[in-house]
Amino acid sequence: MSDQKRTRKPVEQVLSAEEKLEIELGEQARIAADDWSGGVAPGKAARFGPSFRRLIGLLRPHAVAFTLVSILGAFGVVLAVLSPKVLGEATNILFEGVVSGMAPAGATKDQVVQGLVDAGQQDLANIVTAMQNFTPGAGVDFLALSRVLLIVLALYFASSLLMWLQGYVINVIMVRTMWRLREQVEAKINRLPLSYFDRVQRGELISRVTNDIDNITQMMQQSLSQALTAVLTVVGVLIMMLSISWQLTLVVLISFPLMGVLFGVIGPRSQKAFGIQWRKVGRLNARVEESFSGHALVKVFGREQASREAFRAENEELYQASFKAQFLSNIMMPAMMFIGNLTYVGIAVFGALMVAGGQLRLGDVQAFIQYSQQFTQPLSELGGMAAVVQSGTASAERVFEFLDESEEEPDAVDAPAPVDGDGTIEFENVSFSYSPDRPLIQDLSFRVEPGQTVAIVGPTGAGKTTLVNLIMRFYELDGGRILLNGQSIAQLTRRDIRAKTGMVLQDPWLFAGSIRENIRYGRADATDEEILEAARATYVDRFVHSLPDGYDTLLDEEASNISAGEKQLITIARAFVAQPSVLILDEATSSVDTRTELLLQNAMAALREGRTSFVIAHRLSTIRDADLILVMESGAIVEQGAHDELIAAQGAYFRLYNSQFEQAATDPDDVIGARADELDGSPDEPVDEKSTAGAPVR
Repeated sequence: MSDQKRTRKPVEQVLSAEEKLEIELGEQARIAADDWSGGVAPGKAARFGPSFRRLIGLLRPHAVAFTLVSILGAFGVVLAVLSPKVLGEATNILFEGVVSGMAPAGATKDQVVQGLVDAGQQDLANIVTAMQNFTPGAGVDFLALSRVLLIVLALYFASSLLMWLQGYVINVIMVRTMWRLREQVEAKINRLPLSYFDRVQRGELISRVTNDIDNITQMMQQSLSQALTAVLTVVGVLIMMLSISWQLTLVVLISFPLMGVLFGVIGPRSQKAFGIQWRKVGRLNARVEESFSGHALVKVFGREQASREAFRAENEELYQASFKAQFLSNIMMPAMMFIGNLTYVGIAVFGALMVAGGQLRLGDVQAFIQYSQQFTQPLSELGGMAAVVQSGTASAERVFEFLDESEEEPDAVDAPAPVDGDGTIEFENVSFSYSPDRPLIQDLSFRVEPGQTVAIVGPTGAGKTTLVNLIMRFYELDGGRILLNGQSIAQLTRRDIRAKTGMVLQDPWLFAGSIRENIRYGRADATDEEILEAARATYVDRFVHSLPDGYDTLLDEEASNISAGEKQLITIARAFVAQPSVLILDEATSSVDTRTELLLQNAMAALREGRTSFVIAHRLSTIRDADLILVMESGAIVEQGAHDELIAAQGAYFRLYNSQFEQAATDPDDVIGARADELDGSPDEPVDEKSTAGAPVR
């Protein structure tokens, strides 16, 4: 409470102008990402009704079990509703027995009533008139009382057993439903195209598949499992109250309009607040994920303070959104209880007047008071559920938006089996762009013969990586076709294409597990001997023996216990184990030292033997021996040929090649200004001494 009351200094007052601009630009980028993803950030569940119905529809596979357990729950509710009526009869037996014991024995009921009237005790005479078990002088019938109490005990026990069984089965249904939803989300992730992950922040995606699903699970378990019991209880209690007194029932029903006002005023605002809260959670997760993944760079550039302030600003927004959402949701229950207490007072007053008038027995009023509590309690629970359901539905809408994202085009059911070819690859008039208004590759054609090593060079953004991604069918073509061994890859299944392809990326990816398991990831059935052979070929074996557990050394999720170069060596060993027909190396040796690079070039030469290979390289000295060099600019191949041919032609490749050596003796700013359209993005990258021993090629 003290934190909430503490005066909060606005975050904007502690930020410099530069940091405010950074936060603002970051916010604009996240908003743009939301817009680009095609989903509207839910200020509230934009389609509450359809989203809620779809959420309930997840229970359809368990419809039979849900129906049976609902019947059991209905019986339990009936028994629970009957119990106050029977207990009221016990009160009548006890009260009427006590009163009858005070009356003269041998007199009749009419005589006692008349005597009370004559004595001016009209109210007491009315009470005695309403008694059904009044025998003057008899006293309390304890045998009848014990019989009624045993019946009440049996009713409560049977009701509790049935309600427990209903809750248990419903919780099992809910847990299995959420398990199935997580399976759908996992399957959806594997069916999404890479373009989706290009435009959606990882933190936002993680928030949808973890936090939002957890919120849905909590809502389903805590709310929907109780909703059926609450509704049945309200209906059953209403029937029993009408059977006792329709006048007192009207007193209870007066509370309905007040409850309706509460739902109408607080409900929509609570729903909107919860939607904003979960959107803020997603953005804060994205901020944290970015800060952790780039932690080293944050420290290198001294941006810790700016990062803390940016986090603080977004955390403050989440605090405000969460406080508002929780305040609105928590105000519902006290308000419902207040209305229930007003109803209780009304019943007590009017019930006492009706007992005094002989219209009701004391036990009936007691039963009615119990029914009023049973009536308002489930209504209060439903009021509390409303806020939780609104929060869960807002999360469900975010998950459903993810599940409704456009998937990559499915493989043809009758896709032909891949032929056992020699690795010939042909591009025929290929066109591709990430955005329709920004063409990238247009009318590209070339042919790669079996066993050739093709190097792809060019400035940053020329389309080098895009070219190999198209071969892997990570993206679909806008026009033309790509042939593998004479077959169009659009007709083959993605699994068949990628099973024949090995790829080593510039940024190594390793999972939490042993080094042996990471190498075997390339081919699940690889033997230990094959893993050892691949490790020796890629020089992994030479550093593994220095580790305490050798090949069984466990790597964490970031593989922080080995160097960046050692990570890359393991990924290259993984490609060796895969034994692909087509090999793609996307600047695969950029993370290793010069000596190791020379060793890897020899190893990869052996790996490329008899395989079609594509090598993306920024250091042009590393691809001099390639059979074919493709020079790309703006998505088009402007030159192709062997190294000596391209140098002799003194074209784009000649300028790129020389620019890497002239930088050592020329001011970098002059080089950038003169050759901005030719640089490959690595002007300061060291080059091999052997390759630069002589003067630049002229």
